[in-house]
Amino acid sequence: MKLAGYYRNKGFEVTLKTDYANLQNYDKVFISKVFTKTKVPGNILCLPNVSYGGTGFFYSNAPSLPCGIEHSFPYYELYSGYVNEQLKKGIKPSMLKCFTDYSVGYLTRGCFRRCGFCVNKSYERCVANSFIEEFYDETRKKVMLLDDNIMAHPNWMMYFEGLQGLGKPFCFKQGIDIRLITPYFAQMIDRAKYDGDLIFAFDDIADTEQIERKLAMFREYSNKGVMMYLFCGYDRDNLYGNGFWLSDIESIFKRLAIIGKHKVKPYLMRYEKYHESPYAGLYKSLATYCNAGGISKVVSFSEFCENQRSKGKNKNKPCSAWRYYADFLQRHPHFETRFFNVRYFKGKGNGKNNGNIERM
Repeated sequence: MKLAGYYRNKGFEVTLKTDYANLQNYDKVFISKVFTKTKVPGNILCLPNVSYGGTGFFYSNAPSLPCGIEHSFPYYELYSGYVNEQLKKGIKPSMLKCFTDYSVGYLTRGCFRRCGFCVNKSYERCVANSFIEEFYDETRKKVMLLDDNIMAHPNWMMYFEGLQGLGKPFCFKQGIDIRLITPYFAQMIDRAKYDGDLIFAFDDIADTEQIERKLAMFREYSNKGVMMYLFCGYDRDNLYGNGFWLSDIESIFKRLAIIGKHKVKPYLMRYEKYHESPYAGLYKSLATYCNAGGISKVVSFSEFCENQRSKGKNKNKPCSAWRYYADFLQRHPHFETRFFNVRYFKGKGNGKNNGNIERM
């Protein structure tokens, strides 16, 4: 949208292409790719009028947009034709709200943590990127921020207070670093027009003490809905032996127990290496259990797999979820009582402190 806005201001006619046909008819063609596995015909990238970018091509070394484009106002109407096509196909408007309802942009870029699995590990710190005016369209209902780790910026309070001053719902789609939140943040966000659930992450079981402490503190001041990414399938020692896969699956259930005490919903994020696990099927079932409509709130993993078996179309052939579950338990029966039979969501959390606190 920034590219489109920049070139429209220079007098170009701009259109959204969703195929590779007739690219030679355009003065300039820009191709963006988010995921490395997305296929792009090799001959396309060699065309003299084609430029390409994004993490799907360059991973953590993707070049930045030129300054003039980075700070151009987005051309939000770029997706209007696409939206209309989807509506004609019967797609619900609520499924297209990212295209229609939000002003979208970055206030900051970067993160200091440099996690091995992250496409932002080339950064050493969080830096200011844009003023809100560079992408804020007052005709749109909401604001969506794509910042990598806004809490790592020394002026994060100023950014949040500025967003509240807009009087519109806002959200940080990439999540907020719970390890950096303070009581002031918890109280402020509780009073904000926050759009949807807050998103935190619990990537490493080694962070248990800090995550538990921060969740407990947050729940003293806020009953806002929270969803927490649970990262799995990534071996920080890069060994990926059978011992790793078992401890990784165990850590998923341990983290479910921790966040469940604070009425936090899980969302399982699988690193691509999980495909190489002897328990890849179980990871798929766990992702459905954690991510699909709050199932993990009301049933144990064992109950979920049993329910999936009863829904199977072919009663003589067990469904995949049940098969993965049964095969795993046959090899590791101790998981059943320790983890699979447990209901993790504990209910109402720790209440809420509405008292005033100072910035911290």
